[in-house]
Amino acid sequence: MAFPPGAAVLRAPDAGSGMGSAGLARLHGLFAAYKPPGLKWKHLRDTVELQLLKGLNAGKPPAPEQRVRFLLGPVEGSEEKELTLTATTVPSLINHPLVRGPAFTSLKVGVGHRLDAQASGVLVLGVGHGRRLLTDMYNAHLTKDYTVRGLLGKATDDFCEDGRLVEKTTFDHVTREKLDRILALIQGSHQKALVMYSNLDLQTQEAYEMAVSGVIRPMNKSPMLITGIRCLQFAPPEFLLEVQCMHETQKQLRRLVHEIGLELKSSAVCTQVRRTRDGFFTLDDALLRTQWDLHSIQDAIQAAVPRVAAELEKSLRPGLATQPLPGPGRSWDSERPSPALGPDSHVGH
Repeated sequence: MAFPPGAAVLRAPDAGSGMGSAGLARLHGLFAAYKPPGLKWKHLRDTVELQLLKGLNAGKPPAPEQRVRFLLGPVEGSEEKELTLTATTVPSLINHPLVRGPAFTSLKVGVGHRLDAQASGVLVLGVGHGRRLLTDMYNAHLTKDYTVRGLLGKATDDFCEDGRLVEKTTFDHVTREKLDRILALIQGSHQKALVMYSNLDLQTQEAYEMAVSGVIRPMNKSPMLITGIRCLQFAPPEFLLEVQCMHETQKQLRRLVHEIGLELKSSAVCTQVRRTRDGFFTLDDALLRTQWDLHSIQDAIQAAVPRVAAELEKSLRPGLATQPLPGPGRSWDSERPSPALGPDSHVGH
């Protein structure tokens, strides 16, 4: 996963693009936007790019340069029809927007961890040199938070509520306690996998200190790893989960709801996937659709610069990690649940 550096393409540098160039300088960095459900991430990216170009080109152009021209005209005060050359200044229109066209014609915007069309929530974008920072975020293996809503009593072919119905089941026997027990098994299973993919020797002092501080992370790409999962609401047939994970796709989260339904001796479909945090960007940082304009994005990028630099330096520093382990009460040697709930069942990026 690589994000090549991007830069605005100018048709021709000139004095008239001064204000736009100053605006471009404040656009190098990362910011978060809120993607609503039903909107494809490509459409969001293209909309942001269009709004930025519109803002960069909307600056009031400076006064046109004046040029000296010799104009032929009658001699003042002379009754005879004599002509003479008179020096005068006239504006130069060579840099007028209607003549040269817009100064900024292309601006590449990169997208970080993507969201599919049905999902919503925090989507991180990078502009200019910020596209390189997206690669750093990817290499840092940061966790992401989701709220995932499920519906008991039916199963579909794609794990979504509007998919093709496969079966209907009863759910009267499902209780909050049973659900919490399944979630604890999932968390314990993925905790063991997190240690395995981190390539740590648990007999070493370094590994022990990292385990105690709760900052273990995988060294390379892995299947989806769940570092925390709990039930926020339980009102059968509906339930709401909070999931902290890494290396996931939204389809895998929907499949997780399906597998939880099976473990509960019932069935379940996913009705909502919403990302509430991507690394160090949260819902509070995400710009709404009405805020996808030049000045709002510039302010968001500049506000995030110190935090992005500090978090990435900490996350990418050798020997350190930023990923919290699951909550207390789960030992390293917890019994592994059924394969359906283990991380290996979620391979399929």
